Amino acid sequence: MSHPEGNQTAWAENRARWPLLILVTLALGWILEPLSGTILWSAIIALLFAPVYRGLLARMQRRRTLAALVTLTIVIVIVIVPFALLTASLANEAATVYKHIESGEWNVALYFHRIFDALPDPVMALLDRFGMADFPTLQRRLTAALAQGSQFIAKNALSIGQNSFGFVASLFIMLYLAFFLIRDGEGVARAIRQAIPLAPAHKRELLAKFATVIRATVKGGLLVAAIQGALGGVAFWFLGVNAALLWAVLMAFLSLLPAVGAALVWGPVAIYLFMTGAIWQSVALLAWGVLVIGLIDNLLRPVLVGKDTGMPDYVVMITTVGGMAVFGINGFVIGPAIAAMFFAVWHIEVATRSGVPAGTPGTDGTPVDVPPGAPNEPAESGPPR
Repeated sequence: MSHPEGNQTAWAENRARWPLLILVTLALGWILEPLSGTILWSAIIALLFAPVYRGLLARMQRRRTLAALVTLTIVIVIVIVPFALLTASLANEAATVYKHIESGEWNVALYFHRIFDALPDPVMALLDRFGMADFPTLQRRLTAALAQGSQFIAKNALSIGQNSFGFVASLFIMLYLAFFLIRDGEGVARAIRQAIPLAPAHKRELLAKFATVIRATVKGGLLVAAIQGALGGVAFWFLGVNAALLWAVLMAFLSLLPAVGAALVWGPVAIYLFMTGAIWQSVALLAWGVLVIGLIDNLLRPVLVGKDTGMPDYVVMITTVGGMAVFGINGFVIGPAIAAMFFAVWHIEVATRSGVPAGTPGTDGTPVDVPPGAPNEPAESGPPR
């Protein structure tokens, strides 16, 4: 015999549950929004160094807190300290560039005038057609842009180097949260799996895809960017280009964009060297950029990023550009991750409609629902030691 009052109560409770969940989730997101970048990089650190933590955990008799502390120490030594040293050097070099431009020691107008004078008539006619042959206006804009850019880099880098309160607080929160995500990451992942309203195989596929894309994007993207920036900086230093470190960092930053990133720096410099009469330096830089820096991008990025993400290079590029346009520097991770989730969700939808089970083997023969390096044993239970 049914109970109308009980059924009505259950119906009302079910009807109110989803709006309540959405409301409290949005409220929490609103509170945490100022720390979104800090939380993101805490999660990335925990995800990237999870294999290190598991290796230490096996050697430290399952002492989770100690293993997490040692892992965090490794993060500080190999990531945080080098980043701080690089930032300090970058601040000094950017400040020097700004002083040279402001004092007139570096005559940007003269360099620009040399390039204009060396341009052939057909090129000048083309520039004039598009309204770009007004030398005085372009000169003022270029000088102002260089001065403002170097001043911006110097100001922001120096604020980090001087241990401003905001940076120190964000760094502390990031490391503090990373410690707990490293130590308790398996429990967090298990709670997320339980909260996702999908079949178990679909949950595993989504989380595995997310973890794989984050690892591949960060490890592959940052490694390729660092190598390209270092190679470009060495070439600039060898050829006598001023502010080689500044250009190297800019090249590394732009290298986060697949295919065209690094060339946006060394290409114009090679053209400038050619236009100002430094022919062999221009040819050497062009050859180095195409044969060495470009080869790194064409060989390493597909192996480190494209293969693991399972997405074509053009998808990675447009989602990286779009992500950085929306989310800033964090977008080079968020953009491809959202794209991967898009493809994974649609794959699940198509598989569900066609009756194909999720988690079918990938191209390497491993099920796509198993994260790389994930432990096969059940997660450890019990209080942390």
